Amino acid sequence: MAEKDDKYRAPALEKGLDIIELLASHGEGLTQGEVAKALERSPSEIYRMLSTLVRRGYVIRSLSGDRYALSLKMFSISQRHPPIGRVIEAALPRMRAITRQAWQSCHMGMESNGDVVIVASAESPGNWGLALKTGTVVGLWNTGTGRVLAAFRSDDEVEDLISQHRQAIGEPALERAEFVAHIKRIRAVGYEKMPSATAIGVTNIAFPIFGPSGHAAAVLSCPYLERVDDLEVPSLDDIVEMYGALARELTEIYGGNAPEFAKTL
Repeated sequence: MAEKDDKYRAPALEKGLDIIELLASHGEGLTQGEVAKALERSPSEIYRMLSTLVRRGYVIRSLSGDRYALSLKMFSISQRHPPIGRVIEAALPRMRAITRQAWQSCHMGMESNGDVVIVASAESPGNWGLALKTGTVVGLWNTGTGRVLAAFRSDDEVEDLISQHRQAIGEPALERAEFVAHIKRIRAVGYEKMPSATAIGVTNIAFPIFGPSGHAAAVLSCPYLERVDDLEVPSLDDIVEMYGALARELTEIYGGNAPEFAKTL
């Protein structure tokens, strides 16, 4: 694998990215010599790269001309394609594809000012299934989506989330000790698998989609319904593997950082 990766390397591009990442950590800017020393490159090759980055507008020179700093061009570019919208846009075709393999519906939820909101949904291809409508507000402490969103935040942020949260329709009063226990378990294994607290016969499976901060920016959930007819469909264990893999793929698309977890729930 290492040899294959080396075969497709683009050294000039990597040098340019190295410079951008270095300057991102030095808001006051760096001289050409400081950049060359930090990256262990020759001043001449750094000069060529810096000149190109300046010409393309990604880097600016100080008035004295001896220091280089990042411009706001990358920020401007990022605003053209908001990351949350990008995740949803990338997720929907993948969600539709996986439902055709799994014969199970799925949805994506996010937090908005304390509410847990369904922002994307894909129905099962069969004659029946359970799919939440986009825009639905669900519970924080009685759903897999809500619990996973809370689990991957700091304790202080969880407290803020609880204080902001408005109970969804049908959501029971908070049992704090029970909620904390759920969060602790999810943090250990990385996802939630629970009997639904809103419908009989449903198993909720929920995986975090991590953002760059390491928090769960969104949650991919599957309300699993077990079939008892003659149609051969993936098992519950298979579904866990399939949706877990999709959540990890969406984390990569979002540029997220996922911690290491135990392998079983």
